[in-house]
Amino acid sequence: MNDDRSHSSLLVPPSTQDWMQGVLSAKVVLVMYGDYQDPRSADVYKLIKGIKRELSAFFGEDYLCLIFRHFPQAQIHLHAQRAAQAAEAAAAQGQFWLMHDTLFAHQQKLENGYLIEYANDLGLDIPQFLKDLHKQVHIDRINEDIESGIHSGVTAAPALFINGNRYTGHWNTTELLAAIVTASH
Repeated sequence: MNDDRSHSSLLVPPSTQDWMQGVLSAKVVLVMYGDYQDPRSADVYKLIKGIKRELSAFFGEDYLCLIFRHFPQAQIHLHAQRAAQAAEAAAAQGQFWLMHDTLFAHQQKLENGYLIEYANDLGLDIPQFLKDLHKQVHIDRINEDIESGIHSGVTAAPALFINGNRYTGHWNTTELLAAIVTASH
């Protein structure tokens, strides 16, 4: 049996310290633990973005809040940790979600040169971005996300929690949408 699903609840509650799209008071708060180099994390994120767009159109922007927490699996994805640091370095300059989307869109190209190129494309202060990466300024933030995931039983990315409960269904629009709508009642 896969012990990855042994914990059924999120032990570190969502807060304003998290990266979020939406508001914490939304009917549904979806927390995703993801790895920028993991193809399944990218697929699930695309799936969630589509569902969020659909739900926002029907129920309004405050229906679903998406929270992203880092869970780089450095033992199998050599560039995942550095990509998470790049997202945080971009966040320090107000560009977390743009870098986040870029990293998932280009997950086959996460070496340092590409990270600098993405930062440049986003108009970031490159010397500051490089300094943040070199000095690993944001490593504690990433480690806090990893620890929060481990406390909630996450052993691999992607992992989802809907209103604090672990999502154990299939990674498809129909089942995930049904779980989100059910959680809102």
